[in-house]
Order: sequence, then structure tokens, then C-alpha cells
Amino acid sequence: MSDKRAETSVRIHEIIASRWSPRLLDDEAEVSGEKLRALLEAARWAPSYGNTQPARYLVGLRGDGTYKRVLDSLTESNRSWAHRAGALLLACALTSNDKGTVPYAEYGVGLATENLVLQAVAEGLVARQMAGFDREAARKAFDLPSGVEPLVVIAVGVPAKPDAPGEDGDVERENAPRTRVPLSEFAFKEWGSAAF
Repeated sequence: MSDKRAETSVRIHEIIASRWSPRLLDDEAEVSGEKLRALLEAARWAPSYGNTQPARYLVGLRGDGTYKRVLDSLTESNRSWAHRAGALLLACALTSNDKGTVPYAEYGVGLATENLVLQAVAEGLVARQMAGFDREAARKAFDLPSGVEPLVVIAVGVPAKPDAPGEDGDVERENAPRTRVPLSEFAFKEWGSAAF
């Protein structure tokens, strides 16, 4: 795997700087139950509005039925590489509870999933999030109750070696430089007036 460390204007934590979302994964590497549990514990301890904790995850390890159902819900382009992941997770938002509508449920799932992704880096794994899946197919495959919204699929695995074979374009895409909007276009004192 090529070094995809973020180029930043100031030093940031190594876990954040080294986080990226590869598609080239080692299709023989396992994601241990212990590491997967650590990812989910990290997600569980994310902040949420009013401590509503709206994040829920369906967890599949390569070879089990949950994995297959999550994989089957992906778009063809995502299936073409995600089948190499050691684990596939379907992140869902609990949008209502016994008190009514859960405010900011999607935001809560985003916070929990970022914790999960950063814990993956700490465990020597990578995690790529995908919106390219059929939500209704996932809802039906898992018989999700009303008030539970499937939001994103997360592929977790071990990065493949840089010379590992992949689909056409995978190697070039994986080795392309990472880019972000400059800080001057990201943080403002007033709209259009850069904070830094």
C-alpha cells in the first residue's frame, strides 16, 4: 500500500493523518473478532444528541450470511472490490425510540462511524464507507423495522500490497494523490473571509 498520509498545514494526530479509504484489500486477510469488537466499542462511545445513541450496525464477516446480504445490496461497482473485505458492516440510524423522533440521528451515526474508522486505523486495518448500495434491498434482506434507516456500508479489511492485482483502474486510483479543499476555503471568520 502506498503512503497516503495527509499533507497538512500543522501536525495532526497520526491516526487521522494516515486514515484513507482504499479499495485494494487483501482478500485472504481476516478481520479478527477482537479487532472488530474494538471498532464497534469505539463507535458505541461516540457522542450523540442528548445521548440518544442512534447508531446500529449489522456486522458480517467474510463467508457468513450477513456478509453476503450486505455484499448483495451493493452497486456492481462497489461489489467489484468490496468482496475482498474481511468484514462488511451496514450502518443504520435509529430514527425513533419510545420518546419519539430521534433528533440528528444521521449525524450521530456519522460520529459513531468516524470513531469506528479511526479505531480501524489504530488496529492496523482500513475502512471504506460506501453510499452505493440499494437501501430498500438492504431493508428487505434484514427485515429492518420502521424507524431504522440504512445509511452506509463500511468495508473493513487489510490493505493489499501495492503490486496486488485489482480491477482495471484500481491501482492507478489507489496511488493517486489525496486532495482536500485548502483550509483557507474551509474555515472562515465570516463567510468568504478565511480564518487561517
